[in-house]
Amino acid sequence: MGPYDVIIIGAGPAGLLCAAHCGREGLRTLVLEKNAKAGRKLLLTGAGRCNLTHDGPVDDLLDRYGDKARFVKPALLAFTNDDLVAFIEGRGLWTVVEAGGKVFPAKGDAHDVLRALLDWCRAKGVTVRYGEPVNDVSPGLEVRTAKGRYRARAVVIATGGRSYPGTGSTGDGYALARTLGHTIVAPAPALTPVIVKGYLFGNCAGISLCDVRATILHDGKKVHGSRGDLLLTHKGLSGPGILDLSRHVRPGDVIRVALVDRDAQAFERELVVELAAQGKRSLRNVLARYDVPERLLTQVLDILGIPRELKASQLDKRTRRRLVEHLTGLPFEVERLGGYDEAMVTRGGVSAREIAPNTMGSRKVPGLYFAGEVVDVDGDTGGYNLQFAFSSGVLAAQSIARALENAL
Repeated sequence: MGPYDVIIIGAGPAGLLCAAHCGREGLRTLVLEKNAKAGRKLLLTGAGRCNLTHDGPVDDLLDRYGDKARFVKPALLAFTNDDLVAFIEGRGLWTVVEAGGKVFPAKGDAHDVLRALLDWCRAKGVTVRYGEPVNDVSPGLEVRTAKGRYRARAVVIATGGRSYPGTGSTGDGYALARTLGHTIVAPAPALTPVIVKGYLFGNCAGISLCDVRATILHDGKKVHGSRGDLLLTHKGLSGPGILDLSRHVRPGDVIRVALVDRDAQAFERELVVELAAQGKRSLRNVLARYDVPERLLTQVLDILGIPRELKASQLDKRTRRRLVEHLTGLPFEVERLGGYDEAMVTRGGVSAREIAPNTMGSRKVPGLYFAGEVVDVDGDTGGYNLQFAFSSGVLAAQSIARALENAL
């Protein structure tokens, strides 16, 4: 069937915006989607409100992609966060910037964003076929489904990762890329809650800590640290700060959370002075000035075997040091990460080393391109992953248009 100029596999945000831009360039464009509808995962983003992107200079955004900052830079410059906002507002949807810099459609409904993408695709003559999963892509860019074979001059794999598999995001693109000779970096859940081994804080579930420092230790050595909001759950840790940190966490690691944001030695010296000055008061009252939630502080004291009404003057040196250690770095041993059903994105995927960052084109198969979460790129929470999906889709479209024009 066809022939087409471009076949895009996957009708998510990366695939749809790529298709719309290809259509705008006058390219005969076909989108093949396995689901009966487009954008099922897009509708879940931002709890259904669609956290489109993050406000601020592009250079600031790059810092939120870890060691992939250099790889994502050409895509983010080709289609910036400002470009994305202009595109959305150009479709009649106003946007708002919320505290912390997250950008949402003003009405807070992801369905509006999906409709805008689909309407633009239709306006640009893009054909979308639903319920048609791709079984195979040949090196000659023939795409095979159960319903037929399609020929194209360029193919874009934009199938997403494995997170939220109920939306159809089951890693299909990895198999397609592998058969075409690409390396797949082992996928794993990312931006997901952390399940803690021997968790002792179930009675503290629901307690939120704002802008706390958390550090990952692997075999006792610090491997990563960050700041952010944290939520204690019935099974472990969550909240934006932990979701971001989870991209670097592995089972068996220890996460230390600073309930008191002080250097341990400095805090102990300060505490010694406080205890001496207020020896007749209870230890809990002395510690109240450090703004640790009372229920959490009580649980820490219980874990350390410190009587709840112990007088400040009665705290011995050994116990004081253990208390300081826990308050400046409360340890949580990681049992596992939340699964794909809980993960916002997937880390791993098609190796970025085998994709040209300036085009999103394959270094192995001429005419093959990638966009979105199928690539081994994952960013922090806050709109960064959706921004990369859109940006990489646009860059792929721009690159395809140039390549096909030059081939004439």
